[in-house]
Amino acid sequence: MKITPQDSLQEAFDKARPGETIELAEGIYRTKCKLSVPGVTLRGAGIDKTVIVYDDYANKIAVDGKEYNTFRTWTLAVVSDGVTIEDMTIQNDALHPEIKGQEVALTVYGDAFTMRHCRLVSTQDTLFAGPLPDDLIERYDGFLTDDLRQCKRCRQVYTDCKIEGTVDFIFGCAEALFENCEIRSLNDARHVGYAAAPAHALSQTEGFTFRKCIFTYEEGVDAGSIYLARPWRDYGLCVFEDCTYGAHIHPLGFDKWNDTNRDRTARFIEIPPVPGRVKWVRTR
Repeated sequence: MKITPQDSLQEAFDKARPGETIELAEGIYRTKCKLSVPGVTLRGAGIDKTVIVYDDYANKIAVDGKEYNTFRTWTLAVVSDGVTIEDMTIQNDALHPEIKGQEVALTVYGDAFTMRHCRLVSTQDTLFAGPLPDDLIERYDGFLTDDLRQCKRCRQVYTDCKIEGTVDFIFGCAEALFENCEIRSLNDARHVGYAAAPAHALSQTEGFTFRKCIFTYEEGVDAGSIYLARPWRDYGLCVFEDCTYGAHIHPLGFDKWNDTNRDRTARFIEIPPVPGRVKWVRTR
């Protein structure tokens, strides 16, 4: 199936057959859409040529009279298994998260998900790699639709991608591999940032793995102002393996999350070890 920016992306998703390839022509698709068909491949015309973009944000009031909340702000939500996305940008351009709150570009609740040669860009909470933590699955019963609060295994692979944001911009509970990706911190009015915010359960033995990734920053980001990760829930699991870091990364590397005691439970691993990191980071 081939579509252009003049076509409805949601209608194309709804008509797609399992295993079908949807080719998105060059252009800007300003829309909010959800993909529910398994095995679909979305293929753009290039990382800088095909852009899916929208501007919802957490403090915005929806038609139901409630705030959107973080988990309804996505530009694109993938809620089916076996999906592949290639050669495009997915963006939330609401901006000003210090006023508007979280602004998700891509939400993935699928297993066997693959993304290649793509750019994800927003500010706070750019990529939600689901599922939700157990407590939020329960909390949002009746608020989020069932397909957005599934309790399932979500294995995801991101290869040769560029992911940009400010605070907790890669977060969730997925078993997610980020390989040869650029993780780029953008300038933020709060002058502090965190790349990853894992929330894995203790029963999970695989979490977020950043392998041979490069951590870069936008002009204006202060030296030492960005932490690699902080645990969104107890037992969050994050591995940094053979990565390259810019001057924006804080010498301690990791934060325990405000006034919590999650430094006692977080499973953060850095290979090879970097001198001066927090004492609770592991080297395997």
